Amino acid sequence: MVQAIRGMRDVLPDEGRRWRAVESELESVLSSYAYEEVHLPLLEFTELFSRGVGEATDIVEKEMYTFADRDGDSITLRPEGTAGCVRVLQQHGLLYNQTQRVFYRGHMFRYERPQKGRYRQFYQLGAEAFGMAGPDVDAELLALARACWQKLAIDGNVRLELNTIGSAADRGRYREALVAYLSGYVNDLDEDSRRRLTTNPLRILDSKVERTREILAEAPVLTDHVGRDGRAHFDALLEMLDALGMAYVLNPRLVRGLDYYNYTVFEWVTDDLGAQGTICAGGRYDALVEQLGGRPTPGAGFALGLERVLLLFEQQNLPTAAAVDVYLCVLSDDLYTEALSLADRLRLELPELRIRVHAGGGKLKNQLRKADQCGARWAVLVGGEERARGLLALKALATGEQTAVSIEEAVARISNTA
Repeated sequence: MVQAIRGMRDVLPDEGRRWRAVESELESVLSSYAYEEVHLPLLEFTELFSRGVGEATDIVEKEMYTFADRDGDSITLRPEGTAGCVRVLQQHGLLYNQTQRVFYRGHMFRYERPQKGRYRQFYQLGAEAFGMAGPDVDAELLALARACWQKLAIDGNVRLELNTIGSAADRGRYREALVAYLSGYVNDLDEDSRRRLTTNPLRILDSKVERTREILAEAPVLTDHVGRDGRAHFDALLEMLDALGMAYVLNPRLVRGLDYYNYTVFEWVTDDLGAQGTICAGGRYDALVEQLGGRPTPGAGFALGLERVLLLFEQQNLPTAAAVDVYLCVLSDDLYTEALSLADRLRLELPELRIRVHAGGGKLKNQLRKADQCGARWAVLVGGEERARGLLALKALATGEQTAVSIEEAVARISNTA
């Protein structure tokens, strides 16, 4: 039998219901902050990511799914959403001299080592804000993320880690200091860090290798090289977060793995998911629009990994919706069309509920058993003596109580317990 490709994850119905519930809650928060949805293509020209994300990043160097199409163009399955979001808004004239607050969602693809909470096909939801250079929008994005965690009742399981990485010039000065320091430990660094020493030395700060982390303990600190403007921006942000009562941890080693960031960077992390502790990350990227061919436009945003958020949500053991709310049992085969019509009317009256008509025949006892198995609270019996009187039989499955009611009364009773 053909199996799924390694790292490409199947989502089955039970998890799918939880997935939809979580995504719906997140969407409601984004809507309450007046962020509007954009839809991004799965495929983009490879140049978008090599220019936007950075040639020397792990994503571009070894994680992208890239191929030549029939015209010989280099095409890539999107590994992240920000570069594509910039391309969409820029191409359609929605950036220059404007402000935009948008969100997107969908699958991303990276060739990584699969493990719990990390897949090669994964689902992200991102929020991006353009045209605002001040720390106020940074604070708004962090407040938006916090509101998401509160909505899902996982705010007690995550913490915010913050840093400022300054401007490109600030990081250039820091890069020189870091390389000078680490060059004295070349033989002690792990293989990846030795390679990054000449390509992207700031990424060494993310190393999980114990010996490298020991060396980094005495390394120069990036925040010591941040200039006046970057420091002022960060200090103003911290004042806003304090005023909002938002807890945070300053992490001077936090740099993020994408070249387009500047000034503020942040991660929301948890200790409840093992190695995959980052559930949301982002920051400012004020040069990205210009880097991709547009006019200078400041930007900031974040992306959260829905699989990891879902894992945290499931740990709360909160009740999730059943597969079915109302189950129509059909007492004879010749009533099936009537049952379909009745179900459609109930769906019009109760659009928020899931209504299923039994198919395949069988005894009433077996149909009621299936209704129980799919979590239905109500069964409607189509047929029997009630039908002759223009009524239907409504059965509360939790108590077993069955009454003959009109369709209007059935709708009222079901609605009152929805």
